[in-house]
Amino acid sequence: MNEHSYASPPKHQLDNGSRLQRIVEEFRGGYALLETIEKGITYFGSTRVKETDRHYADAQLLAHKVASLGFTTITGGGPGIMEAVNRGAVEAGGRSIGFNIMLEKEHKNPYVQESVSFYYLFVRKVMLASAGHAYVFFPGGFGTLDEFFEISTLIHTHKLHEDIPVILFDKHYWDPLVQYLKEIVADRYHGFNAMDFRMWTILDSVDEASAFIQKNVLQQRLYAPYHGE
Repeated sequence: MNEHSYASPPKHQLDNGSRLQRIVEEFRGGYALLETIEKGITYFGSTRVKETDRHYADAQLLAHKVASLGFTTITGGGPGIMEAVNRGAVEAGGRSIGFNIMLEKEHKNPYVQESVSFYYLFVRKVMLASAGHAYVFFPGGFGTLDEFFEISTLIHTHKLHEDIPVILFDKHYWDPLVQYLKEIVADRYHGFNAMDFRMWTILDSVDEASAFIQKNVLQQRLYAPYHGE
């Protein structure tokens, strides 16, 4: 496999000038890879899922189907769902990319062909948010939910276009969360408008998700209309 790293391991001292230099270096490396992606789907999900888990098989199969349609596969490059997705893409002969985070317990999975490694989590989050023409969320923990709310906030604040597809896979995981957001956050505390729920599509099968992506993903990355102005 061809592997590329645009960011070196952290060597800076604990001063703001060194931090800033490191942050700029990571953004530069991330965007260098990002700009080579013509049409990509970004996937999120648990790092703890094993190969014998149903969600691993579903993620692997979905990524295989979507990669076969010509989409680049983008993940955080780690284990679990990310490994399953990158694996499915490679087995389909597709392009497999990982935006990795430097953590002691999270290592790059063997199915990542091209990667950038990040010391700063927020820089990695910018790359994952910026890379996709659609976002697919499998069940996960803090990291997955963090990215879910990040993408949702970017759409809500018009930093990403309202029509960019956001797929939530497995209704048994996502329905209770969405129900809580509707009944408690929206209806009781008026935290946001119920219209915001239109940004999410909850699907429960690989075939449904693959068909939805094929039908709804446009040819260009959907930033808000005034993005960059």
